[in-house]
Amino acid sequence: MAPSAQPSLDPSASIHISSFSFSAADHKLQNEAKTAPTPTPTPSPPPPLGVLSAFSGNFSGTGFNTIFRPNSGPPGGTTFKNAFTPAPPTAPSENVLELNLTTETLNFGWPLGTVPNRGLGSQAPVFLNGVPYVQSVNDVSNLATGGRNGAPLGIHFETGLWMHLPASTVDPPLAASVVRMGSIPHGTTINAQALEPTQTFKGPPQISAVDITPFVVGSNPPIKIKFASQTASNVATPRLPQDLSKFIAAGTITQEILQDPNVVLRTANKGKNIIQTQVFTVSTAATSPELGGGTANIAFLLGTGSQGPNANAATMTATFWINTVQSTLTVPGTPTGGTGSAPLRVVQSPEPPHPGARVPSFVLPPSTVVGEHTITVTHTEIQYSQTVNLNFAGLTWPHVSVATLVPTEELPVHGHEDDDLGPRIVGQNGH
Repeated sequence: MAPSAQPSLDPSASIHISSFSFSAADHKLQNEAKTAPTPTPTPSPPPPLGVLSAFSGNFSGTGFNTIFRPNSGPPGGTTFKNAFTPAPPTAPSENVLELNLTTETLNFGWPLGTVPNRGLGSQAPVFLNGVPYVQSVNDVSNLATGGRNGAPLGIHFETGLWMHLPASTVDPPLAASVVRMGSIPHGTTINAQALEPTQTFKGPPQISAVDITPFVVGSNPPIKIKFASQTASNVATPRLPQDLSKFIAAGTITQEILQDPNVVLRTANKGKNIIQTQVFTVSTAATSPELGGGTANIAFLLGTGSQGPNANAATMTATFWINTVQSTLTVPGTPTGGTGSAPLRVVQSPEPPHPGARVPSFVLPPSTVVGEHTITVTHTEIQYSQTVNLNFAGLTWPHVSVATLVPTEELPVHGHEDDDLGPRIVGQNGH
């Protein structure tokens, strides 16, 4: 066996290959390799966000929530001040209709950038982009006054992602779409797609009615079964709050709202100058042919016994309206005829369109205009109406939530070179 090679200790040692030599071209390449700078890669722009570009920064607002939930009766079930028959959990008292006046925060993180999905065969790769979100909802119902200024009580928390998908041409052949992927602490996750294109039009949203009446599971058309708790004036039903008289007087929960919770959204838009609307609907329900999406529930929600699920979140559908709202601001000018200086920072909010309406705050740049004047600004508002269909006791129980959300962060108003705080578009702050 030949001895193993040992490294040379001679500093002048080198490797000699008698048949190799550099040509003139080799020397040219060698010199270029030594002297050429390393090219700086040109960053590719991230994939578009599409309609999701409006989901930027932090939003907050008010809304309304309705949910029929199971009631197991005493000792661990929900109890009521006013008696009714039959007692829980005997049908039709095996459920509780809970109503909540809500406040909500919806916070969006920074865009994710390029997210590749690789295609197979003739389907080319597609590149997604999206934004993470955190949603938190509190019940602020005031039982003493019927207002929405009660002590906050958390009723919903959700984290997830909104993703924008580009069109795919082969498998499957789909136009660009968006998807919402969310996780709820009760033990449900959702994958809801908007396979129909986003609609954009001038003017305010056209918001259709939504019905909370339960119906027989799988019935088509739905066989609806109305419950006594859906009558606002009835004070002896399995409902929380049982007595709605204070809320009816305050106009916060009325028979009209129980029949159509989307009334709350239409009321929120009264007095606003909404100049443009974008609308899309996401759904977990499978299309034909089946193109993904759906819900997943933990074992407790699905149940295993003959009585069926405790509360299976079978489907979720939600419509989102992204509204561009135009308003005017009153701006203080210089204190004297051009000799003073305008404030370095002025924070102004438009006049609320109606009592209780939330409005954003705008930060104005210095102005050279003498005296008080007005400017026109716009901002984004998000509205949604969501229905989660819960299955238990042989029925599908629509769980409807609605809200109107405005930017929480101060919105900067940027000056124009050709005017002095004239009409302008204001974007979300920070993103």
